[in-house]
Formats: sequence, C-alpha cells, structure tokens
Amino acid sequence: MTGKKIVVAGASGLVGNAALRHFGVSGGCDVIALSRRKPRDLYGARHVPIDLTSAADCGRAASELSGATHLIYAALYEAPQLVDGWRDPQQIKTNDLMLRNLMGALEPVAPGLRHVALLQGTKAYGVHVRPLTVPAREGRSEMYEQPNFYWAQENFLRQLQAGKAWHWTILRPVLIVGLAMGGAMDLIPPLGVYAAMLREQGRPLDYPGGAPRVGQAVDVDLLARAIAWSGEAEAARNEAFNVTNGDVFTWENIWPAVADALEMRPGKPVPLSLARAFPSWVDPWDALRRKHDLVSPALAEFVGLSLQYADYSVRFGQTESGPPSIVSTVKINRAGFTEMMDTEDMFRKWFRQAKQERLLP
Repeated sequence: MTGKKIVVAGASGLVGNAALRHFGVSGGCDVIALSRRKPRDLYGARHVPIDLTSAADCGRAASELSGATHLIYAALYEAPQLVDGWRDPQQIKTNDLMLRNLMGALEPVAPGLRHVALLQGTKAYGVHVRPLTVPAREGRSEMYEQPNFYWAQENFLRQLQAGKAWHWTILRPVLIVGLAMGGAMDLIPPLGVYAAMLREQGRPLDYPGGAPRVGQAVDVDLLARAIAWSGEAEAARNEAFNVTNGDVFTWENIWPAVADALEMRPGKPVPLSLARAFPSWVDPWDALRRKHDLVSPALAEFVGLSLQYADYSVRFGQTESGPPSIVSTVKINRAGFTEMMDTEDMFRKWFRQAKQERLLP
C-alpha cells in the first residue's frame, strides 16, 4: 500500500495495533492511529486521540483524516458484563453510532477514499446463542434475525457506499490471539497472569476450563495481513470473508503447548473462573511485577474485561462437550488470500513474546 494514507480506528486494541505493526513494518504509508488511549507502540503512526461516540470529537479530528485512502475499522465498545452485552440494545446502538460518527467526519475530507475494512466475527453466525451450522459460510449461514451491532454497521456501510468509488470488505475472524493490554477479548494477559499465579506456588499449569469444544483461532498478525490484502484485492470488493489459521483445536489438546511456551509443566483439569479469581490476584500480581521488574501495569489495566472472555473461551462451567464451532475459509482462499498458521505455534509465539517484552514473568 505504498503512498496510501491509512486510518486505523481502534488502534490501541488487539486488531488495530496489529494493523499499525503491519503497515509500520511494510513502510511507505502514512498511518493515522485513532483511539482514546495512546497505543503502547505506534510503529511510526501518528496518534490522534478520539472519542468515536462523540460526533463533535470526530469532527474536531477531521483535518487529521484529510486525504485518507483506506480505513481499517477495528474500534469496539463492549459492555462491562461482556457476554451478556453481546445482546444488549445499548451496546448495538453505541457501536452503530461510533462508525456513523467516524464516517460522517472522514468521507467529506477523503475524496480519494478507496476502501473500508470492517471487522465482524462468528457472532454473525449466532455462535453466542446457538450451535453453528458446520462449517458456517459467508452468505449462507448468517443469523440476521439475532440483533447484533454487526448488522447495524454493515447495513449503514452498504447504504453509504452505494454508487460510490470506494469499496468495503468485511472480515470475520474467529478467536483472535495476539498481544494487547486492557482489552475485552485478549487471551494472552489473563492466561499469562493465571499461569504466573500457579508458577509462583510451584504448581503445574492446570487447565481451568470446562468440557471440550472443537474450535478455531487466528493469529492477529495473519489477520492484519488479510486486512491489508482486502484493501487491494479486486476479489475482496464489497465481500465478507471468514479468516482463520486454517486448522482446528481443542483447548485440552493445545494446553501442553501453552504450558511449554510459559516454561511450565501441563497440569490436570482444575475448573476455575478467572474472572471470579481476579480480586485475589491483584496484590500478588503487583508483587510479581516488582519481583520480576515487569513493565506491565496493574492487573485491572493489564487484563481489562478479558478474564470474562477467557472464562467464555475455555468454557468454564460447561460439563458437556459443545457443538463444534467451525467456519469455512474456502471463500477467502479462492479469492486469493491463502495464508495459514499452526495454532500451537501461534500460542507459543505470543506467550514467548510477552515474556521477552517483560509483560509476563
């Protein structure tokens, strides 16, 4: 994307920061990072503080958006009760408003706009309310009858784009794994803190989740490359694509790889709600930060709402095996994006990086 001006909304989050990293490494782009809090690393981007829920604030930032050619919309509002919030009308309304506010400010100052990449996920197929049709396919398995901010944003974007020169692409990643802090759906901090608590007690890495379910994941760097591809590929214009690593997994089967990456022995199943354990970890985590000279912040700032997401992901409290949660990636492969990654290697990569960056002991 040489010579392009790329605006990344939600730049401090997992996906947004991976996009900053991708374009920062690729070079040749003017990158604008939009977020309320400054990302830990801008990778050469220029940060513009913004509150997307405020039309006035978006208008104030319009001059910084002037000449944009690509928008990567990875901003997200999540309710404090994460899983319940996925069906909350206010959560839907807020996310819809955020995209409308930004496009209202951006489009008038970006006559050369070429592409908008919008992030969705498997909630498009109702994974949070019913078993998936396996494999879930774009254009065939959507659950439009279930209220979801995806549909509000998608309908708005379709109507806004009609008859114009720019195009959109919707990316639907599965469980995203990377390294961010303070987010709602980042697994490395909560699982890393859990592991640190056990290791400090001399215990192996027990598995805290419930009954198994076959699922999929995607490395956030692979996702960032898919987003970049979508901004240039003719076959991606006004299309939706599932994005995964290309394999499937169960937590039990990859747990030894997780333990290995954390330099621990895998333990036995010991169900534990990480969200409920949170209060008892606040002071021990501060002690570990001092002991190991970590650069990571206090526990609440480090894990955000993601302890709730970790419980949901590993199926804490579930006593029966769940229906498989598998999507098809045939469409994106046929369109030209064919990257894959081994999910065990992905977890090893991110836990080792967290240790190298002194975010985890």
